[in-house]
Amino acid sequence: MKNHVWRPLFVVIGLVALILLARAFYVPADFGTHERGYMYSYNRTGNIEEWKAFEAKYRGSQYCQGCHEDKTSALSAAQHAIIPCENCHGAAFGHPDDPEKLTVDRSRNLCLRCHAALVTPGSGRIQLPGIDAQNHNPGIECSDCHNPHHPNLAEMQG
Repeated sequence: MKNHVWRPLFVVIGLVALILLARAFYVPADFGTHERGYMYSYNRTGNIEEWKAFEAKYRGSQYCQGCHEDKTSALSAAQHAIIPCENCHGAAFGHPDDPEKLTVDRSRNLCLRCHAALVTPGSGRIQLPGIDAQNHNPGIECSDCHNPHHPNLAEMQG
């Protein structure tokens, strides 16, 4: 081969060797997928105890049911029953004392995460009712007309 081929090839081989050498020094020895495989992605076995001691930010809908049984039982029969309370009401970390009341996300963008009309459907999400956000009541929040706990069109908020 001519020199115009060998020189770039040696540069590429040198760069790959440099990257592998830097990786060997930079990446900890206990970093990898380990016996659990790719399900939990890459992690360090050296900080497992650190993560176990980390206090959870989200509590789950069962935590909410302890004090708000009326709301959670009504929601369990509604279309949004599979959505955890904290998706809309915020993380319950420190609740009920700090914060005393959770901040509810009433933004249109929260609803549109699931209910925006799909241009190219390709998943089970196509079964969710979608809206054309440009034409369906632009400029107002969804919760101004729809009760998120009972989102049917027949059950408008008053």
